[in-house]
Amino acid sequence: MKIVSVINKSFREQIRNFWILVLTISMAPFFVGVYYLILESYVAKYDLLVLNHDLGITDSTGARNHGDMLIEGASLILADSSDLPFRIKKAESREVAINMMRNRKADALIVIPRDFSRQLSSLTTSGEQSGINMEFIGDLTNIEYMVCAVWANAAISQYVDFTLQGQGIIHVSETSLGTSGSITEFELMVPGLLIIALIMLMFSATIAIVAEVENKTIMRLKLSNLSTFEFLAGVSIVQVLVGMASILLTLAVAIAAGFSHYSSVGMLVFIAILTSLSIFAFSLILAAVTKTVNEVLIVGNFPLFLFMFFTGAAFPLEGKALFHIGGYPVSLQGLMSPAHSI
Repeated sequence: MKIVSVINKSFREQIRNFWILVLTISMAPFFVGVYYLILESYVAKYDLLVLNHDLGITDSTGARNHGDMLIEGASLILADSSDLPFRIKKAESREVAINMMRNRKADALIVIPRDFSRQLSSLTTSGEQSGINMEFIGDLTNIEYMVCAVWANAAISQYVDFTLQGQGIIHVSETSLGTSGSITEFELMVPGLLIIALIMLMFSATIAIVAEVENKTIMRLKLSNLSTFEFLAGVSIVQVLVGMASILLTLAVAIAAGFSHYSSVGMLVFIAILTSLSIFAFSLILAAVTKTVNEVLIVGNFPLFLFMFFTGAAFPLEGKALFHIGGYPVSLQGLMSPAHSI
């Protein structure tokens, strides 16, 4: 039957298109495996800093510091509940705590006011409903901060309600780190999109090398006594220039669309150059396993998707550190340079 012949022919053609077959069959299992590795390394743990300015009070029952008692009570709750992913640390100062949050070593800072004990004592004796003031500090765009703030607010409310027999009211004032309080969702996405402009260099850089082999011009270059360093340096310089043009054009479009650019252009250029060179290094790996430009366009989808979706380029993604070296966190995403660039 003719249909059997067609099936046989189509099957053989599919086998010949080896990389397309591999891409089609393995892409979904590939992402399942990568997501599994990322989630396995991501154990939710939130670091909450507490800065206790409370001066305490002394009355007929003796000296008391409700700030210390609040911290101790919250710590006991965490000790008794191993399923709660929170860690409480006492902050040395406001400046040190803010630097820790900027460096992602902490997620939120709770500042207990100097008159915390006095306010509680006053509300206990007077029965007024003026409330307790508390300050929360953190990156308002960070999901870790939001989780910490919700849990901390609940813990403080529980302590105040217990102390005041259910009469306590908490007034929370939030202080945002930098411009996090005014950043739009579009502005959150732009840094990753800027790096995507450089990730796309993986195709052009790989093709620039593979095309020399496919067109046999690499032989002429070898006969001209061109060194490996000179060849790679020449190609990489061109790719860096292409990357610069791409990222600056992307930035210009983003600014025209309403993106607010706060950092220096010089720093942006510096990061773009480093990222372009690192992408070129990955391109050499891709060039080593492909023979033609068509293979590059097919096989290149594997690292392209990996870099786009698992470095935080396409959408915010942050994996917890597997371990630290010299205080610097090392994660699975950190093995890919765009994660640091973003």
